[in-house]
Amino acid sequence: MNCADIEILLADYQDGTLAADQKSAIESHLSTCSACEELARDVAGAMAFMERASEVTAPPELVTRILFEISSGPSHVVVKPSWMRRIFGNSIGGKFIEPVLQPKYAMGMAFTLLSFAMLGRFAGIEIRHPLTLSDLDPVKIWTAAEDRAARTWQRGVKYYESMRLVYEIESRVKEWRDDGSDEANKPAAAPAPTSK
Repeated sequence: MNCADIEILLADYQDGTLAADQKSAIESHLSTCSACEELARDVAGAMAFMERASEVTAPPELVTRILFEISSGPSHVVVKPSWMRRIFGNSIGGKFIEPVLQPKYAMGMAFTLLSFAMLGRFAGIEIRHPLTLSDLDPVKIWTAAEDRAARTWQRGVKYYESMRLVYEIESRVKEWRDDGSDEANKPAAAPAPTSK
């Protein structure tokens, strides 16, 4: 066993987790090598010092900060590089493509497409056939949107006036019922005296 092997196995030797043959090999090397023997004494002293130290619990903020640093902090790139960086490395392509593939950018693009699709549907652009440049003509889009807005306005006015008519009819019927019930509740007039 040489000095490099001793450095590797010294911590296990101090913990007492080595097999008997490795332990005897380390002890025979320590008896012949003064440098490794001094290293073993230093390690034993350090272990004894750590055992005397009181046990300290980490504050919760420290654990949270470490988890943040590892998951999304500046050291995240060092701990777990993105798949784009793993493929392209630190080349120019990786630096420019990586921000485009971030979730917030992808969601922004998805909502932009959704917004344009909703506006196109409102403007009357049919997507059943492939989209052509004539479909994106600003005059055509504006007239379609204006026509759609006018139709919506006219439907609203018609609905409001229909509601007014229904309300007017209901109020008249209610008035007639109230008038009929008032006449029914009036006491009957006494019959006029008859003369004989």
